[in-house]
Amino acid sequence: MQVLRFIIFSLILISLNITLNAQSFSMKGQFLASNLTSSDVPSGQSSLESNIGYIPTLSLFRKLDNNRLLDMELSYRLGRIYSGDSLMNNTDSFHRYWIRYSSEKIEARLGLQKIYFGPSQVLGLSWFDTFDLKDPSGQTDGVKAFRIRWFPSSYLSVWSWIIMNNQDTLSYGSRTEFSTNKAEWGITFHQEPSGILQQIGQSNPFISNPHQRIALDYRYDGFIGFWNESALISSEDLDVGIITTGIDYTLPITNGLPVMIESMHVLKEGNALKSSSSYTAFMTSLSINMIHQIMFISNMDWDENHISNYLRWSSIYDHYSLNLILSINPKRADYNIPLEYLPKTLAGFGTGIQFMFIYNH
Repeated sequence: MQVLRFIIFSLILISLNITLNAQSFSMKGQFLASNLTSSDVPSGQSSLESNIGYIPTLSLFRKLDNNRLLDMELSYRLGRIYSGDSLMNNTDSFHRYWIRYSSEKIEARLGLQKIYFGPSQVLGLSWFDTFDLKDPSGQTDGVKAFRIRWFPSSYLSVWSWIIMNNQDTLSYGSRTEFSTNKAEWGITFHQEPSGILQQIGQSNPFISNPHQRIALDYRYDGFIGFWNESALISSEDLDVGIITTGIDYTLPITNGLPVMIESMHVLKEGNALKSSSSYTAFMTSLSINMIHQIMFISNMDWDENHISNYLRWSSIYDHYSLNLILSINPKRADYNIPLEYLPKTLAGFGTGIQFMFIYNH
């Protein structure tokens, strides 16, 4: 894997023939520090959890003839999570490294990158990312992939990708998007030959066998916003159907109060197995002025009778933000899972209060 990273970075330097001046590169970064306390503390851990991290990013680019561009991005993630004074987790790895060629009709990108699509906001499929609206940093894990997008017209785009997982197994897929003035359609296919355990989305089931995924999504923007994502995940001994439907509308309160409701229904059928589960998410946000914003998200698991509530007050300035977060979640004892298999973090369990400072430069 180190050899692959070296080859990609060497291609970047050779292709761009870098001369570091103000028009060919940029440096940016994100620093994060947070403290979290919760009413549900695992045995042997502190009631205070601290997180500190930094992601420096180098971007290089070279403009070519005929509105073409060759660019790259290289970023590294450094992170530490502490329970009291004890180190819980240590992150020291590449966050992004990719090289991209783009023109008016085509975009090709190779390396560790983000692949994100679909109209859902909270209960989306999230096939290849870990994006979470409740995370003020906006960061998501990437995948090692080659992705190409073709734009034959202003209303049609075709995606294709090849992804390498941590076991060096290749999976592949494609997506076609069609847009009109008020609606967008997408159809997606993905073939996963490996048998590693993976979760399909943030609130969706785990699957461990080789499988195929096919999905159809739609979004309408008019007087209201409406969207639907329907997916079928099929393996040798298990079929999973997922339907997500959402609606949003901006109430004429103050400067506008957006309200969103999203529901997901999951049906699993396999050898001597048939089960279903339903989830609902509610989200609203309020901008008090140019600086202060409030966001509220509520997630409901109807089958387990679990409700999670998230309230965030953010003060956003030019280069930094201050975030105060209150969350009310089920306790560990409320899950039908042995405690040793649950995450050791305080996040997502019990009543928690968190302060997060984010600095972007």
